Amino acid sequence: MTVNNKNTILVTGGTGYIGSHTVVALHERGYRVVIADNLSNSHRFMLDRIAEITGQAHPFYAIDLCDKKALKALFEQEQDIVASIHFAAFKAVGESVEKPLTYYRNNLVSLMNLLEVQQQFGVAKLVFSSSCTVYGEPDTLPVTEDSPIKPASSPYGNTKQMGEEIIADFTNVSGIKAIALRYFNPVGAHHSALIGEYPNSVPNNLVPFITQTAIGKQQELKIFGSDYQTPDGTCIRDYIHVVDVAAAHIAALDRLMNHTDVQAFEVYNIGTGTGYSVLEMVKAFEKVSGKTLPYRLTNRRQGDIEKVYADTSHSNKVLHWKAQKSLEEMMHSAWLWEQKLNSQTHTSK
Repeated sequence: MTVNNKNTILVTGGTGYIGSHTVVALHERGYRVVIADNLSNSHRFMLDRIAEITGQAHPFYAIDLCDKKALKALFEQEQDIVASIHFAAFKAVGESVEKPLTYYRNNLVSLMNLLEVQQQFGVAKLVFSSSCTVYGEPDTLPVTEDSPIKPASSPYGNTKQMGEEIIADFTNVSGIKAIALRYFNPVGAHHSALIGEYPNSVPNNLVPFITQTAIGKQQELKIFGSDYQTPDGTCIRDYIHVVDVAAAHIAALDRLMNHTDVQAFEVYNIGTGTGYSVLEMVKAFEKVSGKTLPYRLTNRRQGDIEKVYADTSHSNKVLHWKAQKSLEEMMHSAWLWEQKLNSQTHTSK
C-alpha cells in the first residue's frame, strides 16, 4: 500500500484500546499515522502488534500531552500532520470519583495543549473521543445528539462535557474544525486477536471483567446493582464492536478532510441503537464461549447510570457510517483476545 506523508494523522493515546484499532483502520485507508502515548494505561508491546497487523512500524512518541513543550517538539518533528484524533485521557468512572483532580488535570490540560499547538502549527482538523456519559441519566430513550446534556454523574463524564464545551468555544474563533464522537460502550477485539482491551489492573469495564473471570484471572464477576428499573434489575448499555468504533473515526475524518463538514464543531452518537443488560451480556458470552460464569450481584457503583442507548440515525445519514458487527461477534472476538493474551507473557510495558 502506498502511504502518503501529506496525509499524516496524529493519534494521541494510539496504543490504547480504541486508539490501536483506529491506527490500524487509518493505515488500511492509506493514511500515514503518528502515535503519541505516555503508556500510563496501555502497553508498549501494542506497537509491535499494530506493526504485525499493518506490516509496518509507525512513528511513536512516548510523551504526556500535559507536557506542552514535548507536544510542540512532536509537531516540529512531524511537519506533515494534517489532523489529529484525540483519545489520550483517563477513562475509569469509578476512579474518577476517587481522584477527581487527577482526571480534570489530565483530561482537560492535555486537550487544551493539543488545541493550542494545532493552531500554532496550522493543523485545522480534530476528531475528539467523547462519550455517551455527557447525557447523564436521560429522560427519554434512545438519546439523540439533541438530547439534554445532564449534570455529569462522575468527574470522568464531566471532563467529556467540558472537553466538548472547550472545543466548541475554541473552534468558534480558531479556524479549527472538529467532530466529537459520543460513543457508547466499545467492546470486542480485532479479528486477528493481536490487539484488544487490556486493563492494567482489575477491569472497570464489563466485557474484560467477563473474559478475565472466564479464564480464571478473576475469581468471580461482580455485577454492580440488581435493583435498577430494568427488566432484570441490571444496568442497560449500548455495546458496540471496537472495530465499528474505529470505522466511525475514519468516517468523521473523511468528513473533515473532504470539507463536507457544515459547522465548525459537530457531534455524533456512535452506537448500535440496541441496549443490553449486564445479565444479557453474561448470557451472550456463555453462549459464545460455552463457559458458565460465576457471578455475584453486589451494590450499585457510584457514578453508574441506569440505562442508555443511542439513536444513531444522524451518524448513519451524515457520516455514512453504521455499526456492522453483532453481539455474538463482539463476545467471540473478546474471548479470542483473552485466550491469546493468556497464552503469552509480557514482562514489560
